[in-house]
Amino acid sequence: MHGLTTDLMHGSIFIFLKRYIENRQNYSTWIKILESEGIDRVHEPYQLNEVYPVAELFTIMEAGARVEGISYPEFQQSFGEFLVPDLLLVFKRFVNPAWKTYDMLLHIGSHMHGSIKQENTKTNPPPLHVTKVGKNMLIIDYHSKRKMAGFAIGIVKGLARYFQETDKVNVMPTTDMHSDRVQIRVEFT
Repeated sequence: MHGLTTDLMHGSIFIFLKRYIENRQNYSTWIKILESEGIDRVHEPYQLNEVYPVAELFTIMEAGARVEGISYPEFQQSFGEFLVPDLLLVFKRFVNPAWKTYDMLLHIGSHMHGSIKQENTKTNPPPLHVTKVGKNMLIIDYHSKRKMAGFAIGIVKGLARYFQETDKVNVMPTTDMHSDRVQIRVEFT
């Protein structure tokens, strides 16, 4: 599989994934995925402020993509878009209420990821380096052996939708989506 057995992910992502699958399918699909993949979380569900193996997340997402009949990167992107409102609610203490998509992206690595890691040292959010290229473009350097660039693109698109800026924000990867380092160009019109 992905070989990241010691890598840990914040429990909120698992809870959001459960909501996503239930929203797209139903509760029994969630249970069937866990059972078919040998993940015993039915009686001990994921908890918001705990951490869990990233390998479990990958397994559930891969099974979810098969159920949906879509590619794994498409599933990641759709899930990333879906979770933005919940993500912003859970981590609102790290977000300036005046921010929109542009500012959120500029500060996501320093404010959100940095604060999440300080709050729970077991978590390991990927480093995101965001560079301004003129006043209407950002380049996001996404470095992660988790290879979840589709998820990152989904979050960017989800932020644009959340802030009602989908017509003003264009998101595109500029490098191979399956590598450890992916550049994502975000243009604002």
